[in-house]
Amino acid sequence: MATTVHWEDNYAKKKRTGKEAIGFIRHGQRVFIGSSCGEPQHLVRELAEASVNFKDIEIVRLLTLERTPLTLIANKTKGQSLNIRSFYLGSAKAKGLERNKRFITPLNLSAIPRLFKTRRLPIQVALIQVSPPDDFGWVSLGVSVDITLSAALSADLVIAQVNPKMPRVLGRSFIHVNDVDVFVEYEEALITIGEHPELESANIIARHIARLIDDGSTMQISLGATPQAILLGLSDKNDLGIHTQFLTEDILHLIERGVITNRKKGYNEGKLVASSAIGTENLYEFLHDNPSIEFHPSDYVNDPGIISRHNKMVSINVLMAMDFSGQAAADALPYNHFSGVTGMLDFVRGSAQSEKGKSILILTSTSRDGTKSRIVPTLNDTAVVVPRGDVHYVVTEYGAVNLFGKSLQERALAMISIAHPDFRDELFQAATNMNLLDANRRHSHFSHGIYPFKIEETREIDGEVVTIRPVKPVDQRRIQEHFYNLDKKDVMSRFFHDKSSFVRDEMEELSQIDYIKNLTLVAVVGEFGFGRVVAVGEYLLDAEENNAEIAFSVNRDFQGKGIGKILIKKLAEAAKENGISGMHAYTSSRNKRMVKLFEMLPYKIQTSIDGDILRLSCKFDEPA
Repeated sequence: MATTVHWEDNYAKKKRTGKEAIGFIRHGQRVFIGSSCGEPQHLVRELAEASVNFKDIEIVRLLTLERTPLTLIANKTKGQSLNIRSFYLGSAKAKGLERNKRFITPLNLSAIPRLFKTRRLPIQVALIQVSPPDDFGWVSLGVSVDITLSAALSADLVIAQVNPKMPRVLGRSFIHVNDVDVFVEYEEALITIGEHPELESANIIARHIARLIDDGSTMQISLGATPQAILLGLSDKNDLGIHTQFLTEDILHLIERGVITNRKKGYNEGKLVASSAIGTENLYEFLHDNPSIEFHPSDYVNDPGIISRHNKMVSINVLMAMDFSGQAAADALPYNHFSGVTGMLDFVRGSAQSEKGKSILILTSTSRDGTKSRIVPTLNDTAVVVPRGDVHYVVTEYGAVNLFGKSLQERALAMISIAHPDFRDELFQAATNMNLLDANRRHSHFSHGIYPFKIEETREIDGEVVTIRPVKPVDQRRIQEHFYNLDKKDVMSRFFHDKSSFVRDEMEELSQIDYIKNLTLVAVVGEFGFGRVVAVGEYLLDAEENNAEIAFSVNRDFQGKGIGKILIKKLAEAAKENGISGMHAYTSSRNKRMVKLFEMLPYKIQTSIDGDILRLSCKFDEPA
């Protein structure tokens, strides 16, 4: 690449007004427009004003909010003046997108630069926005490197708006003055976005996701109100790293708090890596000449192979809808109209391939007005952005599930369990009608139970992480395996007779509950969605006495480690909070462990014995 000492002379010779620069465009050419908040607004306005003089110009860009409505011009001229090609992978269900869906070219973001470089889609003119040149004649693409760099390097004619407000961002964001054909000096504010609306559902989802994120994870997070809440929910984490498509204001807040250090990424350590920034002037100032931040093009940032190299890579992306099988649809909403869904599949696949990585997809359970469920039986006439084979973790405000490796029946049950309770009846019936559920399966309490997230707790016991939590419908098989793995003595203690089979109907009673009259807690070790149940504690309400019967079972290798104590304490607290007057248990008079457990409760303990059966009971209004 030629970088002569006298680049200043070249720069001066190439300066034009915006109108003069747009005059270099010829009929029938393909014109690329710089992406996202890096859009050269002045040049786009000049292009729009001159559009009446053009014939068959094709505009190429990522999806955009269109501060200057080129799509409107294309519609008015019926494509004879301007035609649009927008790269966008979403479902185009939103009204504006549906109306203009003929302009959409579905493509993963990581593949777009190759389309330009190979000239399969040749770019004749690139309209870009850059920072002023440095002492060596290099200009930076600033807040928008993504696909803009490859378009500029492969275009026949490059027209650059030089804007002093564009930050000089380090990384692979530079183009030399000698490689630009026309410069238009024009200062204006960069595109910014304001605060997202605060949603209570987003805050609840954030609490679920915070449990899934380990210290030292590397993260990608998409745009929107829910990701904003999630980032706030990560304020107690340590040594997080960032490898993401978009750098946002909320990520900046975590950097300022010392949560994001990029020290443990395992790849590009010490560097925050992104391909564009969307935020406020404060964010853009933070980027300027910051040595801890590098922007790279999308064929690097969105390359699943690059993504997978990071330690504990976690991708978090927002969906519009998901069906029973796990097929996912996504849309560009006002806050992520910068094609936030076009890079989704790249990160879903890259994070899933990472060592200890997680791909997390999030959606609110209903539409904004609450009239429609976002969890549906099938995605009819809706483009699938993430195929069902790529889906792992799914989170709504009603819980989190892991669909990876699960059968269609298990997936249907899982999705219904995190749907809004108002829609679970019809979803359960739809799944049954679709033959996804056994016709004999009972439509039990779980269809209306709301998962009591606050009961969930993670502890380290003898060096092993144990999660104590309310049971979920997807736990049925694991509870069966727990009972099959119990010693005979423990089976006798739990069921009072020798028992060698634990059939599905019995397990349904434990795994499909309302969390109020019936509550089952499990202690689980291992990966979320694949863990092993090592203990079960439950209460079942006797409505006549308003008293709950409790029962326990703990695997032999976890006995004597305090798990029973944790379970009985949590069951007592939940029963009392749910208006139950007390608890009782039946056990063998020789079962000293159960007697000791009951005696740990802060209530007066009553005992009675009938043969070998000991009855232990307490009332919550009678403290010890």
